[in-house]
Amino acid sequence: MLASVRSAMLFGVEGLIVDVQVHVSTGLPSYTVVGLPDAAVRESRDRVRAALLSSGLTWPQRRVTVNLAPSGVRKSGPGLDLPFALGLMLAGEELPAGVLDGVGVIGELGLDGSLRPVPGVLAMADALRQAGTSAVLLPADNAPEATLVGGMRVFPATSLAQARAALKGEEDWPALPSRPARTPADNGDADDLVTDLAVVRGLSGGRKALEVAAAGGHHLFMVGPPGAGKTLLARCLPSILPLLDDDESLEVTRIHSAAGQHLQGQLVRARPFRAPHHTASAAALVGGGRGRPTPGEVTLAHKGTLFLDELGEFSPLVLDALRQPLEERVVRISRQGAAVAFPADFLLIACSNPCPCGLGPPRCICSAVSPSR
Repeated sequence: MLASVRSAMLFGVEGLIVDVQVHVSTGLPSYTVVGLPDAAVRESRDRVRAALLSSGLTWPQRRVTVNLAPSGVRKSGPGLDLPFALGLMLAGEELPAGVLDGVGVIGELGLDGSLRPVPGVLAMADALRQAGTSAVLLPADNAPEATLVGGMRVFPATSLAQARAALKGEEDWPALPSRPARTPADNGDADDLVTDLAVVRGLSGGRKALEVAAAGGHHLFMVGPPGAGKTLLARCLPSILPLLDDDESLEVTRIHSAAGQHLQGQLVRARPFRAPHHTASAAALVGGGRGRPTPGEVTLAHKGTLFLDELGEFSPLVLDALRQPLEERVVRISRQGAAVAFPADFLLIACSNPCPCGLGPPRCICSAVSPSR
C-alpha cells in the first residue's frame, strides 16, 4: 500500500517542496526513512509512533518505508512529522483515499499527539502555492502566518486526532485563530533599541548626517569620544526611515519567519534594526553554521539597518566578511551538497572611539605603541 503527501521544508529562507511517500508492506516490522534525512527527520519515527498511540490510533506492525523526494537534497527539520503520520493513515486506509489531494501538510508532532509550530511557515506555504497546492494543513499556532499567503486555504489543527477527525468529516475544522492587534510600525524585535530622533537635543551635525544617510541610503561611520551621542543617534535612524512597501514587507517577513521569529500572523512593516554584539562570529553576522545554512544578522537587517557599535572591537575576519554583502547586497554560502543565497540589502551604521583611550586629540593619552582603532 502506497500513499503520498505533499509537504515543504526550509532551504535557506525559501521553501522547498518535499513529497513524502509512505509504503507499507508485509515483512518484519521496521521503519526506514530514505532521501537524505538529517537527525531530526530520522528521529521522527519515535515521535510519530508515540503520537499515534497517544491519539488512540495504531502503529502498523509491518514494514514501513518512507521516501523523501527529491532524494538528492538533504531534508532537515521536524516539520515532516505530520506528513509522515497522515501518510501512514492513508497507506493503512484509516483516511479516505484522495482526501489530501491538493493539500500541503506541515507540522511537528508532540509525544501526546499535539501539533507544535515550526519556523518558516510563510516561505513553505508560499512554495506550496507556487507548486499548485490550493490548501495547507498545519498547526493552529502557525495558521495566522500562513494566511498571509494569498490564494491558500488554511486548515488549522491542534492535535493529530483533531486533524484526522476533520479529514474524515467527523467534525468541522476549527476556526482560524484571531490575530493580535499590532501597530503598523511594530517590528517585533527592535522596539527596545530604537529611539525617536525628536527626543535628541543639540548634535545638529550628527542629526544632519543621519538625515542625509536616511535620504540617500548612504552608510555612516561616526567617530567621537565616549558620551558624545554616537549610539543614541544611530538608534534614532529607524524613526526617520519610511515603512516598508508591500513587496518589501512580504520579503522581510519571510526572512524573519525563516529565522524562527514569532510574527503573530502580521507582516513586518517597520524596517529592521539589528545591533549585534562585537563578540559575534562571522557565521552569526553573515550567516552559515553547521548543517543547514541559516541567515545571519546582515540578512535579518535586509531593507533596514545594521548597527555595529564599537567597530574597533569586532574581529578583523568578521569585518572582512562584510565586504561582499556591502558590494553585492547578497550573501552566498556554499556547503557540501548545497549552496544558498541570502538577501543582504542593508544600511550600515558604525561607531567607534577615536583611539583606545577614547579622548582623541589633543587630550589623547595613548602611547605610540598602543593599537590604533
